[in-house]
Parts: sequence; structure tokens; C-alpha cells
Amino acid sequence: MNPMRTIRIEKITLNIGAGKDVPRLEKGVSLLKSITGVEPIKTFTRKRIPEWGLRPGLAIGCKVTLRKEKAKQILLKLLEAKEHKLSDRQFDAEGNVAFGIHEYIDIPGVAYDPSIGIMGLEVCVTLERPGFRIKHRGIQRKRLPVRHKIRKEEAIAFMKERFHAKVNEE
Repeated sequence: MNPMRTIRIEKITLNIGAGKDVPRLEKGVSLLKSITGVEPIKTFTRKRIPEWGLRPGLAIGCKVTLRKEKAKQILLKLLEAKEHKLSDRQFDAEGNVAFGIHEYIDIPGVAYDPSIGIMGLEVCVTLERPGFRIKHRGIQRKRLPVRHKIRKEEAIAFMKERFHAKVNEE
């Protein structure tokens, strides 16, 4: 097989949305830090939405991005929390995977913390192939050729083969 066609994990992003609830945001930050061991960053609003009481600069969530070996280790634990079951609707056309975990205590090795309570999180897995750098590089940035993009079927096959995920079609 051509080594440029192999699929790999670019990054995994763990996200907790809290809205305007500051105590929930602080609990989310401590939860992500306890799960990953990495200090999360807070996400801020950019637009004013008066109906929701949001204004620019207001912290509404937190996230952590993991790459390389740490990402693979965490993904194995997160899939175990989902019992390795995914839906085909959780894969997008670009081959990325996104799923939610309702309660963090489902993740193996994570104990219940009474100061946090029960809280869920969102997981986004971004897949790539060698050569995807041309989309982001500073000099001679180019579009990715269509034949080199990851299709939904390829992403499903990757998750089944590499992480033993069971993907059901709905």
C-alpha cells in the first residue's frame, strides 16, 4: 500500500460547553485536566446574542487538544466508555468523527469527583493523511486534491480496523 494513503489521527479535541454558568465552567476545566493531565483553555464568545445573554469576550466553554501518542491512548479510553459503538451519522464527509460522552465516570480510570458532580463532554477526532500539511503551511499553501481527502467510508474502515469500533448504519 502507498504510505501516502495511510490514515492517521491528527488530533483529538475534548470540549465542554458551559454557557454563562461560571461554576460549571470551572468544573469543566478541572474535569478536562483530570482526564488528560493537560491544562485546558477557555473558549470565548465572539458575537453578541442578546436573547441568550451573551456578549463578546464572555467565557462559555473549555477545550483540550491532544496529538500523537497521547491522543491514541485517550481515544482508546473514550471509545471504551462508549463500548466501542459509533453511529455512521457521527462521521462527516471529510472523515472526521465526533461523539459525546454523557457521564465522565463511564471513562475507565476516571473516578467520580463530588466537587465536579455529573458532567459530560464532546469528543472530536480529526483524521489526516501524510501530505495534509499543504492546507496549513505558510509558503505555497494549496488546496487538498479531492482524491487525497478522506471519505466517510475510509474513516469508518479506519476506526473499525484500528480501534475495533462497531459502526452501525441508521
